[in-house]
Amino acid sequence: MTRTTSDASVAPPSGTWRELVTGRYAPVAAVLAGGVLLEASNVYITTSLLPTIVADIGGEAYYAWTMTAFLVASIMSAMLVSRVLTQRGSVTAYVLAFGLFAAGSLICAVSPNIFVLLVGRAVQGLGGGLLAGLGYALLQRALPERLWARGAALVSAMWGVGNVVGPLAGGLFAQFDAWRGAFVALVIASAVLIFMTVRVIPRTTTARSTAPVPFGSLVLLTAAVGAVSVAGIVPRGVATVAAVLVGIGLGVWFLRHDRHARGSVLPAVAFDRGSPLPWVYLTVGVLAFGIGTEAFIPYFGQEIGHLAPLTAGFLGAAISFGWSLTQVASATATKARTVRLLTVAGPLVLAVGLATYGASTVADPGTWLIVGWFVALFVAGSGIGTAFPHLTVSALGSGGTEEEGAKAASGINTVFIIASAFSAALAGVLVNLGDTAVRSAHLLLFAFAILTIAGIVPASKAVASRTKSI
Repeated sequence: MTRTTSDASVAPPSGTWRELVTGRYAPVAAVLAGGVLLEASNVYITTSLLPTIVADIGGEAYYAWTMTAFLVASIMSAMLVSRVLTQRGSVTAYVLAFGLFAAGSLICAVSPNIFVLLVGRAVQGLGGGLLAGLGYALLQRALPERLWARGAALVSAMWGVGNVVGPLAGGLFAQFDAWRGAFVALVIASAVLIFMTVRVIPRTTTARSTAPVPFGSLVLLTAAVGAVSVAGIVPRGVATVAAVLVGIGLGVWFLRHDRHARGSVLPAVAFDRGSPLPWVYLTVGVLAFGIGTEAFIPYFGQEIGHLAPLTAGFLGAAISFGWSLTQVASATATKARTVRLLTVAGPLVLAVGLATYGASTVADPGTWLIVGWFVALFVAGSGIGTAFPHLTVSALGSGGTEEEGAKAASGINTVFIIASAFSAALAGVLVNLGDTAVRSAHLLLFAFAILTIAGIVPASKAVASRTKSI
């Protein structure tokens, strides 16, 4: 039958979950989702394993560096996703990402000391940053339009799945003192996904990328995070303060440079006078500091609560559980007053949860107090989930055009990763200042509670312009 003009205006049929996960596109969906799942679960696998790892190869002073190295490398590669995809094409880009992740995992598996492990984590991060970006970037090219929405939901859901898979896998390997086996498992998973990529991912055309690489911004950002990380291992006192101040100074320099650079990390609209976007990004950065505590929570669970590695791993994921579940409910709010209340309440709830966990962290806690730890950390995570959906919408509405709004929204992930890297570095400094595990927990959690409660101010400004228009 010949298509008429009126037929052309009819929306394409809606795809089904069955078509996506069991039909002809299931292998493609498995690669897109599998890459993001590797990145998401790897975070919790590693945090669950870290107490066992440092007990075996040493390097407790560099505990936080394992997360910092991974996050900084992820920032660098995440900024290059579009360039790699344009120049190399979809299949080569994915093979490169999985290959880097596998190589980093293999280095971690054979690490004789903490310094080799840090190299492995950095290489993992390079691959992970590409995987997270490619999972979203290829939806439009690898799936038909009728499956875009479900494909996006499937890829996003992998972060929640990682909250379960990561602590479970990491805790089980740690339980049997087989932490190296966990990284070998990641190598095997990467190899399987490389095989699937070559067979099922549609090949895209290649072209020369004209977008400049933000070398200057990335160097300054890496140096800033590195300076704060160094503060955790230098002698306590003047050297610690100096290293932190250097890190802050380099962070300010990064912002000034990025504002005027031809190739920048943050979208240009973030620096427009009168734009709500700086407040959105500042609030996102504050919320990211709550995530920075996760690397040490399994350590506190084992050292203070005498928990088994598996249980301590799930304790470490409690914040993300709260974040993942709460944001589903919060995203349904549309009334201006409710939106404002939820967004402003986010930093407050996060701070209360962290402070409650800190106050209940005592030597030789009882069973019910440990249960309270889970609840307090879940509450902390719910503060992030309460505010996050509305911050994304505020970012979308901050650009003058649809394209600018999309760039502003994508910048949220960039800011979140950057703030998480600073958070992990600062967490290492505070934990190393404590002379006991309990003291370290108090320093970390009370300091971060103070920092996060300050986010109420930017949160109120971040949603002001949006709520006026609702």
